[in-house]
Amino acid sequence: MSPRPLRLALAGATGAVGRAVLEVLEDQEPSFASLKALSSGRSAGGTVSFRGDDLRVEEARAGSFRGCDLALLAVPAEAARQLGPLARAEGCLVVDASAAWRDDPEVPLCLPEVNPDAVAGLGRGIAAVPCGLAAALALVLRPIRDAAGLAAVSAVALESVSGAGRRGIEQLEAEALALMNGQEPAPPTAIPYRIAFNVVPDGGARGAAGGAGDAEQRLCADLAALLGAGPRVSATVARVPVFYGHAAAVSLSTARPLPAAEARELLRHAEGVKVVDQPAERLYPMPMLSVNDDAVHAGRIREDPTRANGLELFLSVDNLRRGGATSLVGLARLLARRHLTK
Repeated sequence: MSPRPLRLALAGATGAVGRAVLEVLEDQEPSFASLKALSSGRSAGGTVSFRGDDLRVEEARAGSFRGCDLALLAVPAEAARQLGPLARAEGCLVVDASAAWRDDPEVPLCLPEVNPDAVAGLGRGIAAVPCGLAAALALVLRPIRDAAGLAAVSAVALESVSGAGRRGIEQLEAEALALMNGQEPAPPTAIPYRIAFNVVPDGGARGAAGGAGDAEQRLCADLAALLGAGPRVSATVARVPVFYGHAAAVSLSTARPLPAAEARELLRHAEGVKVVDQPAERLYPMPMLSVNDDAVHAGRIREDPTRANGLELFLSVDNLRRGGATSLVGLARLLARRHLTK
């Protein structure tokens, strides 16, 4: 991460994203001085597996971050709002995966492969990563923007139940089991309607003019922050009965003509992107193929004859790993290089 071994603290170590962070650290960060695993009081006292050992989990509270250089927050927004200032007061730079700080003008929203200069100034000592689908879209759209400009982007986002956390996974498991046994499922918990054998185009609470849900507004806002104010962005978000891995059908217009073959070649050389596009062999992006991969899978790349300079594509991404943990660790690595080099 930096010229000297760093001391890390991971809050949310027992959650789905936190466990994915541990896997990414194992794979990508061979050396750091220490790692402290933190969680809520409810989950503290147990262990998490890390590099073949059991790492004891401590409660995240005052004093937990003392002696650490970087705090990685893989916790819900409410907890991040409490732990971020606490970690800063105890001497840590903070990287947050939640939406807690994404609207704060003093907290940069950064995806290292797309806008690394966003963290040149780190006034509050906190940086945030975008939501998982915004990160995936930005990785695919950046090389297209750089080559031909972007006029408009529209996405239909298909989110797996793990995006709603452990409770979303448990809801799908319980509902599928009940229905397969001819029983009526229990009332829904994490997702507002039955998700087993169903698609829920909820998009979150409505608060904006035009009827967009908060998840749709968040996706558009994060993508605009990463790509700049140029393209018009719209999104529809639906929850689908898939455990892991998000997907999106994307329609876009470029400012200058860009044939599909050229777009495909651009993406073959794009950082963080893997082209999976062999329609004749029926090989294309799917959540089942992108899980445990640090790349966004892009395919079904074709021209859209209904609009000027139009392109269509489909992508899939591991929402816990590439959409969360890999972005979090990558941003921590960037902060270490830029701000912890002594």
